[in-house]
Amino acid sequence: MHGPFMGEFMGTLVLILLGDGVVANVLLKKSKGENSGWIVIATAWGMAVVAGICTAVACGSPAAHINPAVTLASALLSGNWSSVGPFWAAQFLGAFVGATLVWLVYLPHWRETPDKAAKLAVFCNTPAIRNFPANLLSEIIATICLVVVGFSFGSKSLAPTGLAPGFSPWFWGVLVWGIGLSLGGPTGYAINPARDFGPRIAHAILPISAKGGSDWRYAPIPIIGPLIGGVIGAVIIKTMGII
Repeated sequence: MHGPFMGEFMGTLVLILLGDGVVANVLLKKSKGENSGWIVIATAWGMAVVAGICTAVACGSPAAHINPAVTLASALLSGNWSSVGPFWAAQFLGAFVGATLVWLVYLPHWRETPDKAAKLAVFCNTPAIRNFPANLLSEIIATICLVVVGFSFGSKSLAPTGLAPGFSPWFWGVLVWGIGLSLGGPTGYAINPARDFGPRIAHAILPISAKGGSDWRYAPIPIIGPLIGGVIGAVIIKTMGII
């Protein structure tokens, strides 16, 4: 199989495999990366974006959104909504499978880790300070940054003849790295509904030792926030004539 649906599925799978994988490496007990810190997590998520975009393109999705908020922004900008449903389905499925693979990679470490919150944090976002309005605002602002700056990479003002092939994934990866280091502290910067929702379902379903609850009360924040951010980002792009 080769096409946009498979590309979005595979790209998002790789994004979550490497992104949730680094969180597991840092948080789970007896992992060789245990306690290596936030900069390791943020750096690996940036690299995961590069790997995910390249995989998505190679598997048949030239757009390589791997993020429902980016898909929504693209639909608003282009007026073409035909890909939104299929892309969202592929992205959420890819995220679920990627998270399941992380569970398998770290299989012996779940039992060795008594901290239920740490286990949940491998799969999905949890806020540093639980304040839903503030958490929502944090996700909205971070996603606006992602969409506006990310789409600016393709601006004719920046590159009149377009970016050289292969450059775009690296720019997006550096952007996500920077967002993680700068804006990721309050909520863990989901900035991607699939990144949180698919793995949260995996956490709820998988037989993880002494895992605790999946915190469904917080779950709407990393879904709604990025989608709102995607809409506002698209409006800013259109208003400013960025693309």
